[in-house]
Parts: sequence; C-alpha cells; structure tokens
Amino acid sequence: MSKRIVTIAAAVLIAGIGGAAVYLAAKPPVEPLGISSGDRQVWTDAAWPFPIDQWGGGWAYQCKAADCGIEVTLYLRPKIGFCNCQTGVADDEELDRVSDVDLVGSESSALGPGRPITVHWMKGRSRGYTVDARSAKSVLSLAFNNKCDVIVATVVAGNAPVAQEAAVLEFLNGDLVKRWAETVLGL
Repeated sequence: MSKRIVTIAAAVLIAGIGGAAVYLAAKPPVEPLGISSGDRQVWTDAAWPFPIDQWGGGWAYQCKAADCGIEVTLYLRPKIGFCNCQTGVADDEELDRVSDVDLVGSESSALGPGRPITVHWMKGRSRGYTVDARSAKSVLSLAFNNKCDVIVATVVAGNAPVAQEAAVLEFLNGDLVKRWAETVLGL
C-alpha cells in the first residue's frame, strides 16, 4: 500500500513540475518594450494581482505616466476553448461573456457599443466599461480569438482607458505578444 502511495505522489509531483514548466515557457520575457516610434511609451512586466480562477493567472504590463501620459495597466490571458467557435468575438454579447472586467469590479456597465479590432491574424472587439460605483474605475476590455480560443485583455488607466486603446493595440500587435500568443495557442 505504501509503495502505491509513493508512486501516486511521485506522479502528481512530476505532473505539477511539468505544468509549471509549460506555464513558465509561455510567459513572455521581462523586458521593456517601446510601442510607439513617435512617443517613447514603454511597457514593463508587472505582477498578476488577481486570485487564480478557472482560467489560471495571466500576465500584466504597465506603462508609467511619464511614458504614456497616465499610468496604464494591461492584464492579458488566454481562455482556451472558451470562445464561440462559429463566430468568434463578433458582437458585444460575446465580448461581455468572455471578458475579465469582473476581475476589476463586480458590477459593471458598458460605456457604449463596442467596436471591431484586429490583433495580428485574430479578430475581436473592444469596449469601455465603468466598474463599481464605490471605486469609480473605468476599464477597457478587448477580446480576440483564434478559432475556439480567446485572448482577453483588460486595461485600467485612471478614468480614461478607452483613450489608451490605440497604444494598447499597438502593444498587442507587437512581436512580444505575437510570440506569446503563438505559444499559448499552440501554433
């Protein structure tokens, strides 16, 4: 009986180490990134501040106020197999369903209709939200998909995250995120 327990414990340990290795291999390297040739906007790696849920952790990036005009934080993570395989993130209802706005606050309301976006070869949508009246935060949610897999980005930038959409899309369309997306989506 004890030999069986040791064997099971060893298998669990090996699976855990393998899972951690896959997670770390998919994490983009920590490096400052210039995202605009006109302005010197620099994104740096930051800690994922949210509890782990069914989608796991994610990656966070910050652009300081000195570089972006206001402090901008971008949270990014994949949700494998969670997208509408037929249409992708083609409408606001699907964006609302897959978004991570609830990580920032439990009650949210859209600031208006969303709009279509393109990130590398993937199509999706972006939309601004207000979150929790007590914190009065605004967020920008972006989601784009590759077949049935979706990548979700959530932007917190003071009271003006929607104004940062162009800079965020430029970052998301950079080589760092492209390499990361190819890795986490298994391409």
